[in-house]
Amino acid sequence: MLDLYSTVLGAAIDWLGHGLWHLAWWQILLYTLATTHITIAAVTIFLHRTQTHRAMDLGPIPSHLFRFWLWLGTGMVTKEWVSIHRKHHAKCETEEDPHSPQIKGIDEVLWRGAELYRAESKNKETLERFGHGTPDDWLERNLYSRYAWQGVGLMLVINLALFGAIGMAVWAVQMLWIPITAAGIVNGIGHYWGYRNFEAPDASRNVSPWGIIIGGEELHNNHHTYPTSAKFSVKKYEFDIGWIYICMMQKIGWAKVKKVPPKLQIGDMQPVADAQTLQALISNRYEVMAAYAREMRHTTKDELARLKARGADLSVLNAAKRWLHRDDDKVPAGARSGLMQARAEHPILDKMVTMREELRELWLNTSNSREQLVVDLRGWCVRAEASGIARLRAFSARLRAARD
Repeated sequence: MLDLYSTVLGAAIDWLGHGLWHLAWWQILLYTLATTHITIAAVTIFLHRTQTHRAMDLGPIPSHLFRFWLWLGTGMVTKEWVSIHRKHHAKCETEEDPHSPQIKGIDEVLWRGAELYRAESKNKETLERFGHGTPDDWLERNLYSRYAWQGVGLMLVINLALFGAIGMAVWAVQMLWIPITAAGIVNGIGHYWGYRNFEAPDASRNVSPWGIIIGGEELHNNHHTYPTSAKFSVKKYEFDIGWIYICMMQKIGWAKVKKVPPKLQIGDMQPVADAQTLQALISNRYEVMAAYAREMRHTTKDELARLKARGADLSVLNAAKRWLHRDDDKVPAGARSGLMQARAEHPILDKMVTMREELRELWLNTSNSREQLVVDLRGWCVRAEASGIARLRAFSARLRAARD
């Protein structure tokens, strides 16, 4: 009998130390990273691109697999996640935004993002207004929504069975992955720090051009510019791993993409801007303004080189150059006086800023008829090409070749 007790005790100790799956520490680490990455893929592909923005359709097999995995790995309810994110887009950077660092502060969103999510998930008005079209089948009503946290409990049991006591640490990482990366980094840093390809009407930024760790969600400015696009990468140097997975699923019939970022088409240059030029400008306004920003940066660089050759002071223009291509409401109060001084001292840059604002008015002024907007666009091109500014003239000529 003593031998039996010893055998059982030894087996228990062995299980606590190793579990049913005897792996080296680095293999357990790989397992942890792999499972958290599957969770990220489920969030970005199923919850975000498919359910929230309807940028793509998923077949029943991947949809159910993602829903089941999210139940195990996060305990999140689809309707709650979708509702909160839709509200974020609808009320972005306002007091009603559930998690804007511009309003609530970066520390609040970065470190308490999960708490902000839980608080908003209890807002019935948010769920009723923004949660339409989410799954409402038997499984959703009787398992995923009703027993949301039992899923993560089952994941804990699985990890403990597989790895013994170390399974608790594996589970902790799995549970913290979404609150840290999505609720904290994407919602916080993604609206506070990084680079901007496009002058979207909010503070969204691309955290990194390589969207791997958070499944492509790093490309947050791109997403806010084209929210209904299934593809987040726009520039050649950007990489969206979520898009790679979507393309793979398309090949086997598991997914169907509805929309990707629009691309400005360049055809034969027209003698004057016409209705097609106007349509191309409006449909691709973010890309057009990004191209204009590039020309402005090049012109600013030329001005700085000219000042340096003369031995003149570069400080004012150096301080203002990052704001010359920004919308007026995105320029902080502390930078306005320096920006105005730089414009006063550099008529070429002042002209380009003025022409930029006039170009924006073509899609902001909704009171004018289509015919009048075409006339206004023609006038803009005439003034641009008569400005004597080489880069502005070249931009206008290229714009006359634009087609939707």
